[in-house]
Amino acid sequence: MSAAPTSTGGDGPVPPPRTSVPGDIAESSTIDGTGAASQTAAPPAAGAVDGVDWPAGVPVAEPAAPVVADVEPGRVRWDPAERRARASQSFWTAVVGVPAIFSVLRLGVEAGGELQTTLLLVANVGPVNLLAGFLTTAARLLSTGMVAVFALGAVLAVSADRLPPGTRRRPLFARWADITPAWVVLASFLLALITWPLLYLPLLLPAFVAAFQLRPGRLHERVVPRLLMIVVLVAGYGWLMLPTLRHAEKQGELLVLALIVVPPVLALFIAGPLPGVVIRPLASVTEVAVLATLVWAAVPVISTPVLPLTVTTVGAENGPTEDVRGHVVTTDDVNMVILQEQGGVRYVPVDLVRAQVLCPSEEELPRHQLRIHDFHVEDSLLEGMGRRVRPVHRIDATCRTPA
Repeated sequence: MSAAPTSTGGDGPVPPPRTSVPGDIAESSTIDGTGAASQTAAPPAAGAVDGVDWPAGVPVAEPAAPVVADVEPGRVRWDPAERRARASQSFWTAVVGVPAIFSVLRLGVEAGGELQTTLLLVANVGPVNLLAGFLTTAARLLSTGMVAVFALGAVLAVSADRLPPGTRRRPLFARWADITPAWVVLASFLLALITWPLLYLPLLLPAFVAAFQLRPGRLHERVVPRLLMIVVLVAGYGWLMLPTLRHAEKQGELLVLALIVVPPVLALFIAGPLPGVVIRPLASVTEVAVLATLVWAAVPVISTPVLPLTVTTVGAENGPTEDVRGHVVTTDDVNMVILQEQGGVRYVPVDLVRAQVLCPSEEELPRHQLRIHDFHVEDSLLEGMGRRVRPVHRIDATCRTPA
């Protein structure tokens, strides 16, 4: 049998390509196109592969084994990179889209659902003022949602890692926690620290521990120093909260007692994986619960006015006066446009305005008489520091006048 022709290169002969025809049976064709009968080929000589002589000294590559992926019947296998991209898009869409939707809804609600009044507000409330008003009132809601998602997502992620690979799809919050940078998680906690009321700040302890999976064993590798660090942390927390605990106990504030005592204890046990049986039900329940909580908390945010509440004294000189309670939309050389608290828009001539007073809303009035080291429990750190710079002034008598 004559050897097959080979190509030569710089490193020696290049082996010819393998034929797909079996070694024992080959088909040939005549020059005129008529098919020849199949013939049984002779046994291959030594060194021949698939009926083709192989050059001596050239190694023969073994056929690659086919890669078979175990995929459940009826399911489409998504690429991990594509999953992360989809999760990232859904996360940032929620972060950017929710504030824009809330801003539009706030103008519609403040206008009382009237189209013309809504258009009047849109024309006079700039986007910067609208964004500033939204951030001052909705930053608390936004930080709450992000903290809840990151804390629950980290717990579900570390729990899902214990499951066999490819058994079930990872929960949504776990995927969000995987693709979110650590600085974004830390920024959400800092935003919550300065915007949450002091009464709810203890809830950040278990949430922070869950989001970063800070188990007690990570404090120190030895048991005795670890216990000493825990004792120091508990002692510092007790020094900070003990006076408030005493006053809350005297006033019978059970909710305040629970919010101060329970979160530090929960922070010691919240980190770590959960049993595989409860991961899927817990993921579904927490997603629905977080969504329902955000919707419930969003109602006050949407109904919070964008414009400040004022009482404007209107009347002719040396004549009777009237107090108009509402929100000043705009003022020009002729009229002052006031969106009245009880509904309707009133145009007041500028010449008839005698006085104007800024008033707090009913939601700003305190409900608890508790303080944490000179900070009211219903104030945030930002509000508490602001009150130290500008102490709360006495409410004007006209603010208490019925509308």
